[in-house]
Amino acid sequence: MPIDPTLPYDDTNIFAKILRGEIPAKKVYEDDWSFAFEDINPQAEVHTLVIPKGRYVSWDDFSAKASAEEIAGFVRAVGEVARAKGLVEPGYRLMANIGAHGGQEVPHLHVHIFGGQPLGAMIAPR
Repeated sequence: MPIDPTLPYDDTNIFAKILRGEIPAKKVYEDDWSFAFEDINPQAEVHTLVIPKGRYVSWDDFSAKASAEEIAGFVRAVGEVARAKGLVEPGYRLMANIGAHGGQEVPHLHVHIFGGQPLGAMIAPR
């Protein structure tokens, strides 16, 4: 079900449960600001999710409300994961879905890191 990114944060979402340790996840990276784990339904050879530890619904919510330290920490975490996965030289894709038109399915900001193979066109031709 598409997410309305203007709604308040929902503490029952699956990523909140992962952060609280209520649902297991294959951790890839963790620091004070972020948590990264393998997607349970990978869409590429490498498909890792990076989420902020704060209660943010979307990129819009995060960019408007997070502290500069949280934003810097989250962006650095994405880079740390990409480097740890060996994706820098061959290349990779970052994707954050926001709202219904963007296909967001979980009401917690998350960035997908895709790589490990050629990924093709960014968006299917119309």
